[in-house]
Parts: sequence; structure tokens; C-alpha cells
Amino acid sequence: MPNRPELSDTASPYVERSRADWAALANSTPMPLTAEALGSLRGMQDPTSLDDVREVYLPLTRLLATYVKHTGDLHQASNEFLRLSVGRTPFVIGVAGSVAVGKSTTARLLQALLASWPDHPRVELVTTDGFLFPNAELERRGIMSRKGFPESYDRTRLLRFVMDIKSGKDVVTAPVYDHLSYDIVPGEQIVVRRPDILIIEGLNVLQPARPRPDGTTGLALSDFFDFSVYIDAHTDAIRQWYVQRFLELRQTAFTDPRSFFTRYAGLSDEDAVPTAEGIWDSINGPNLAINILPTRGRATAVLRKSDDHRVEWVRIRKL
Repeated sequence: MPNRPELSDTASPYVERSRADWAALANSTPMPLTAEALGSLRGMQDPTSLDDVREVYLPLTRLLATYVKHTGDLHQASNEFLRLSVGRTPFVIGVAGSVAVGKSTTARLLQALLASWPDHPRVELVTTDGFLFPNAELERRGIMSRKGFPESYDRTRLLRFVMDIKSGKDVVTAPVYDHLSYDIVPGEQIVVRRPDILIIEGLNVLQPARPRPDGTTGLALSDFFDFSVYIDAHTDAIRQWYVQRFLELRQTAFTDPRSFFTRYAGLSDEDAVPTAEGIWDSINGPNLAINILPTRGRATAVLRKSDDHRVEWVRIRKL
């Protein structure tokens, strides 16, 4: 991943703030999370602290609350202009980034913090993992080794899901993915009932629309986002975080007989490190380079992490 270019606010489509300047934007915002609550939201090997919440995520949710409010004002003004009485649809936030970069922790933190604001207490979170094709279908298509790449998702079903959300349907369902079995759970569904805010978290949520055979372009999932966040870090750092997580999983999830990855549970450090590095170099690294990283510039906000997982600067797209 290239080094960050030096940008000024006037020469860039983004406004960039250092961590210290960004933190100052929410000095008066009360902290709604306890250390215990934060512990339940963090992902494996994720060192996010209450200071990180206070200095990074509280300012972001304060900005998001402003977006939500003014989107509501625009909805009301549009109804009045068009002489309609159409109810407001959920405010949709996309959270994107690589495997092991911390996007799941970010999405859960945003859900918890946004739900603490009095004007939008109903905040739902859906991950795109549920829209992966079942393993049997991936095997049939010969793309099991490309799980997580755009073609491994039922993109038509995922697009229909978010279109139904933004059309104001009362009840919308999503499939359930089990990380232990590494597969879709047959017959299980997540039910989403008109939340105030819906967060959609996934590797490829900022992918542009695919061109059709006739040269026209369809809709993209991100066309229905009101705000989007990209979690960024140097590729070498993310690779190391992935390896560290793999090593820890040998002692936890991989030991469960139901786990898809039980064959890795007994690996020594000497064998586990090159195994994890091989998986990264053949699957997750190429997916990041080819499909995920190129979508970073499409995000409303970019949170850039240093090698120790600490967010060091934030960019917000100008309006």
C-alpha cells in the first residue's frame, strides 16, 4: 500500500484531521460505554481502548448523528415539495476494509454508540458474510479458494436486500453465516424491521457496479449508502494482524470439533506462521490489492491505523 500523500484541505476532496484534532471535535460528548461493554464488542487481537472510543469513534458518531438529522430534514422538505406523505427509510452506513483490519469491531462500536443517541435508538448491524454462496455452491463453481472475492457473494440477493431496506419495507430478511462451520446456516435468517439506522459491514461493500454485457451499468450496493467508512492500514501491518489472529484461533475456535479449520489446531508456531502467511498471500492479500483497496476512495470517511492498530488520522469527504 503506498504511503499517504501529503494533502491540504483545499487541494483534496477530503478534509483530513490528525487524531488529536479529530478527538477535540467531541470533547463534550459523554462516553456511553464501559470497559466491560467495550470488551464484548472488540474482535480477537483488537486492542481498541476506551481512549480510542473517546478520541476516534465518539467524534465519528457525533458527525454521523448530524448526517442522520439533516438527512431527515431533507426527507421532510422533499415530502413537502412533492406533496407526499412517505415515511422515512433507514439511514444506511457501509463499513469496508480488509480481513483482520478491525472493521467488525468498528461496525459494532458504531452500532452501540449510535444507539445511545436519543433520536435513533434502533440501530441494526448486518454483515455481508451471510450473502456468501454456500460452500457447496462455491465448490460447484470452482471458486472455494476465492471465498471473500466479489464473485463468491450472491450479489443479486445482497443488492435486493438493501434495495428493500431503502424502499421502506417493514420486514426484510438476510441469511446467517456461521464462522465456526465456515458456511451459511440453512434455514436461519436475520430479521430487520425498519431500524432508524442500518450498518452493513463487509469486505466489498464499496465495490462499483458491474458493467453488463450490453455495456450498460447496473446498480451498486453503495448506491444506497448514506455514509460509508473505510478502515485502512499498511498492508504489511494487516498481514501481521492476520497471522497473529490465526495463531490465537489455534487455541480457541480451531479446537472445536465443529470448526471447519480443526486441521490447524495442532500446528506448532513453526508450522502455523508459514501456513497463515500462505493463506494471506494466496487469498486475502490479493483480494485486498485487487478488490478492496481500490474502493477506499469511494468512502465518505477513511480511518487510517498505524502498525499498533491505533487510528492516527481521519479523512472525511467534503460535501
